[in-house]
Amino acid sequence: MAVQLAAPHTWPASVLPVLVACALTLAHTGQLAVLDAILLLVICVLMQSSVNTFNDYYDYVKGSDSANDNVETSDAVLVYNNVNPREALILAIGFLATAFALGLVIIVHAGFMPLFIALVGALFVVAYSAGKTPISYLPIGELVSGVVMGGLIPLACYQVLTGWLNPWVFAWTVPEIIGIGLIMFTNNQCDIEKDQLAGRRTMPVCLGRAKARKLYSAVLITWLVCIVVIVFLFFPRGAIVLPFLFAAAYPLLKALYANPLEPRTRIGAMAQVCSVNVVLGSFYALCIVTSGYALTFSL
Repeated sequence: MAVQLAAPHTWPASVLPVLVACALTLAHTGQLAVLDAILLLVICVLMQSSVNTFNDYYDYVKGSDSANDNVETSDAVLVYNNVNPREALILAIGFLATAFALGLVIIVHAGFMPLFIALVGALFVVAYSAGKTPISYLPIGELVSGVVMGGLIPLACYQVLTGWLNPWVFAWTVPEIIGIGLIMFTNNQCDIEKDQLAGRRTMPVCLGRAKARKLYSAVLITWLVCIVVIVFLFFPRGAIVLPFLFAAAYPLLKALYANPLEPRTRIGAMAQVCSVNVVLGSFYALCIVTSGYALTFSL
């Protein structure tokens, strides 16, 4: 049950930002502290697991989840299994506390800046699900999840791995911000009717199904455009990877674009958007690494 609450199928949202940070580090320094990278990866996965468990707990106690929501049993563990909600809450806190304990190792040699960034992230982790009006109930949920996981995680990881707090990381990780935000957008688009009944005011609920679907399509296109623009502007030698990126992503994007994003197709849509994130995120990181090594060799 603890593994199901941690929801490993959502871990790409924490793994890929670390991967991009490692790629940026390799491109800019030509080296990577592998043990530090692994530790950062474990910390981020633990924080993601904490978010997932907090979500299940608060959705259960608020009555937002039910057995008729077209979800897999692993997506609503407290609904489908005889799990004490209090133990789930303790598990969520435990995931978060373990992440911070491991973070102490990072602080020893990287300073307190990663701790500050992590505290900001942890604040959003709790605010995302807890409280009278959690962020996940508001129209900004997609944006917040994208910026925190797709932007703050790479920023902190890059600072640890290079010793440099570089604000340009936010520009380089725009594709990750969009991709991770789109995971939440997909979930909320499928759950419009359910969220309306639960009193949620997510972006799709505010826009309505038709307008939200048009915005969703526009975000998909923007995601691809951002990758191409950033690669050509900042990592031009990595453009050689782009044809392979599009070849690998095309069938997945086509399937996701054709998905009506309705309650009955929710499970498939979530699998599709996570798969697209894995492919685009991995190939984008490869673009960055390829560019860095090409520039290094040319010198």
